[in-house]
Amino acid sequence: MPTTAKSLVDAAHAVVPKISGKDAIDMVAKGDAVLIDIRDSAELNATGKAAGAVHIPRGSLEFKADLSAPTADKSLAYDKPVILHCAGGGRAALAGKLLKDMGYQKVYNLGGFKDWVEAGGKVDK
Repeated sequence: MPTTAKSLVDAAHAVVPKISGKDAIDMVAKGDAVLIDIRDSAELNATGKAAGAVHIPRGSLEFKADLSAPTADKSLAYDKPVILHCAGGGRAALAGKLLKDMGYQKVYNLGGFKDWVEAGGKVDK
């Protein structure tokens, strides 16, 4: 039987812990973690972006997260906590599992952009 999207997301949720909006806001404010928004540009244009978040679309994540590549995002480090979010949490879970597979040690799933906003996180338009 082929693997389904649901089974991939379930497996990712099993290895990438969920973090609350409040905890994410606190960690980002203290500089203890980098917040990555993996939504596509159209989604960001429609809603804005969590203040302080780095925008790395899901389709570019492997190239930006490979710290040995010239395309690496300089805000990332294997030992610095990473908090991911998308619109609902599924893509963030998949992205989190990918980062763990690539050697990132502390990876968290905030869930959706709404979780940031509902916790009182600021938004850049």
